[in-house]
Amino acid sequence: MHFKTFILALAALPLTTQAAVDIQRWTTSEGTQILLVERRENPIVDMKISFKGAGSVFNPQGKSQVAEFTAALLTDGTKTLDEEAFNEKANDIAANIGSDSGHETATISFRSLSKAKNLKQTVALVNESLTAPRFDPAVFARRQKQAVTALQQQETAPDFTAGRAFTKLAYPSHPYGKDAYVTVDSLKAVTLDDIRAFHRTHYGKNNAVVAIVGDVSRRQAEKMVQTALKGLPQKSRADSSIAPVDKQTAQRRDIPFAGEQAQIILGMPLIKRHDPDYYALVAGNYILGGGGFDSRLMKRLRDQKGYTYGVYSSLVPLTEAGVFRIGYSTQKKNTRASLADVRAVVEQFIAEGPTEAELEQAKANIIGSFPLRFDSNAKLLDYLSLIGVHNLESSYLEDYPKAVGRLTTAQIKDAWQRRVKFSDLHIVVVGAQ
Repeated sequence: MHFKTFILALAALPLTTQAAVDIQRWTTSEGTQILLVERRENPIVDMKISFKGAGSVFNPQGKSQVAEFTAALLTDGTKTLDEEAFNEKANDIAANIGSDSGHETATISFRSLSKAKNLKQTVALVNESLTAPRFDPAVFARRQKQAVTALQQQETAPDFTAGRAFTKLAYPSHPYGKDAYVTVDSLKAVTLDDIRAFHRTHYGKNNAVVAIVGDVSRRQAEKMVQTALKGLPQKSRADSSIAPVDKQTAQRRDIPFAGEQAQIILGMPLIKRHDPDYYALVAGNYILGGGGFDSRLMKRLRDQKGYTYGVYSSLVPLTEAGVFRIGYSTQKKNTRASLADVRAVVEQFIAEGPTEAELEQAKANIIGSFPLRFDSNAKLLDYLSLIGVHNLESSYLEDYPKAVGRLTTAQIKDAWQRRVKFSDLHIVVVGAQ
């Protein structure tokens, strides 16, 4: 078996989830936050570096996906290694290195054998990616063309059209809505100079959060982080703060679209990562529409009325208010009737709250499945990053199921009555007649 394949196989092995996760956490003198969980069962190390303020929310006005292009190009070659040579080098040292960009952060991560030689070379290659990216014109041109093609393909899909229209209603002038305003022209407007400038201003030691899981000690982790970030500016020059989301008057958009089906989205900005009603909203959402076949919306729209194969509700907690959203598709002729049923279910849930039986079922599922969210090195790494980026308590993984377990039906009813009104939900219908 090839070394790289061996690493990927090891990373998929489950962790022991019965014991509490021992998170070591500290901040360097340069402002870098580090979170470490030592796992000695397998000879692998996973590390993810998240840069706060380097995600798509911070794209320049009129120039789309600068953050995304910057993050992607970090692992498309360095000044001394072109794209092919970079990939060959990573393969030779049995390392899996990747980079990505989300709404609020950009990340670079790796998985390596914990053997000293492999780990040292992997960290050095990550450092070269961060401090001396190649930003190859040909590779950028290819990625830019791919982004344009992907957008043009997405624009033919009703679910994409609905999602974009909904985001514009939810965040008409807020940075969280920037992704909804991506156009072919705004993609083509991006230059390598924009990418170089974004890299210079948004990547620094003080806005880096480093998560590490695996066969490594704290002393080794400190040295790894120091090496990986060596040469980066000590301070990011970009403002990583995010403005609060203003409340909007609910609106409806009916968008004609060919086909037999209508794609429908309802929702509003609602939940923050540090929301005082966080757990009541999460459990309530599970009962309303997030719990699959057990949810009220699914029982009404699918089981009783046969309007749809599936309906869901979801919450996306962010630094500021992320969305609560209900989505489904149905035959166009059922649009009005199905929306009336959605309204009836939502308003009844808000007025009456969940039953004791519904809450017990929700608790059993949420608490019972929670350890599966971090039962491998890779999953745990993502949670450490989440904890660090959003400044959650180090005991978050133990606190979460306890907080859900303490919820009462009265608390959920109170939170939903205070925070959600059906009349505040934006509605988008793609495929309107």
